[in-house]
Amino acid sequence: MNSLAVNSLSWHPDEDVTPTPRDVDDMASVLEGRHGLHAAEVAEFFSSLHSVKGDAGRCWAWAGVAEKVRQRERKRLQEN
Repeated sequence: MNSLAVNSLSWHPDEDVTPTPRDVDDMASVLEGRHGLHAAEVAEFFSSLHSVKGDAGRCWAWAGVAEKVRQRERKRLQEN
């Protein structure tokens, strides 16, 4: 791997981590697949963890994932 490729794969704490709507959907899907009914609580855990660490961007991102999971849950309940 050349140095440009390595640099593009590395993460830096000052980088913008704002997820796209697709990222939020994907993260919600993974959590739902792995944690089922507990997916929103898992996302809230990560949100709280990042809040305590002072990382507002990631705190906000995980809070968005938790909300997306809850929206999906409400939609599934309304469909039944």
